[in-house]
Formats: sequence, structure tokens, C-alpha cells
Amino acid sequence: MTPRPSAPVRAALAAALTGCALALSAGCEAPREPAAAPSPRTSSPADVCTSLVSYWVKEALKGSKWAGLDWEQKGMSNEQYGIHDEVLVAARSEERRAGREAAFALTDRETRRRCEAARGATGSSENWRPPSEQRVPTSGSRPSAS
Repeated sequence: MTPRPSAPVRAALAAALTGCALALSAGCEAPREPAAAPSPRTSSPADVCTSLVSYWVKEALKGSKWAGLDWEQKGMSNEQYGIHDEVLVAARSEERRAGREAAFALTDRETRRRCEAARGATGSSENWRPPSEQRVPTSGSRPSAS
């Protein structure tokens, strides 16, 4: 003779069976095979540029406290920051003329156009150099050992 399950186990089994019965009576079916995982979406440099720059232009239009961060803190390249500044000027003008929603629409259009034209505008700071190209000052600019 097999031992009878304890009361808590019987209650859990009853609840599970009731849930299954309700699901089946409602016409629901259990999946027959696992759902395929969605394929990862890759973003182009222009997509990333557009998303980043348009976000920060809109934050500036809204007067967000974070809009005052510098381009590095916002995660933008120098080229992207240049696009940001140009689009922001145009968007502010559009906002005065036609309202905030029109300024947001202009921001999306212009940012996309400019980011695509610049292939993502990923150019970095003119002051930045890869380690292999860094120059070490040679004359007079190092402190003397005294």
C-alpha cells in the first residue's frame, strides 16, 4: 500500500488540478513547444545617434535638470553634440512658432536626417587620441626634478 500524501500536498495538487480544469474549460491550451526566443535587434550607428541626440534635445526643450550635463556625461561624441546643438536651436525656434509637440516632431526628423548623413556621428573629441598615437611632450613642458 502506498502512503497517502499529506494534507498540504493534497491541497496543492487539488489547486493545480482546478487551475488546469478551468484553463481547459475556457478553451486555453498549453503550449506544445517552447516559444522561439526573439531574435536580437541590432541598432545601426545612425539609430543610436538618433535615439541619443533626440532624447537630449527633448530634455533641453522640457527644461530637465539633467539637460545641463556636458556632452561626455550625456554619452555623446563631439559630432553628436554638434548635431544636438544645431537641432536644439531649430527645435526652440519651432517651439516658439508652433508649440512643443511640433518641436518634438522636428527634433525626431532632423536628428534622424543628420545622424544618417553623418553615419552615426561617432567622431570623438579632437583632443582624444588612441594610445598608439599619444604624443609625449619633449621639451620644457615637464617639471624638472629638483
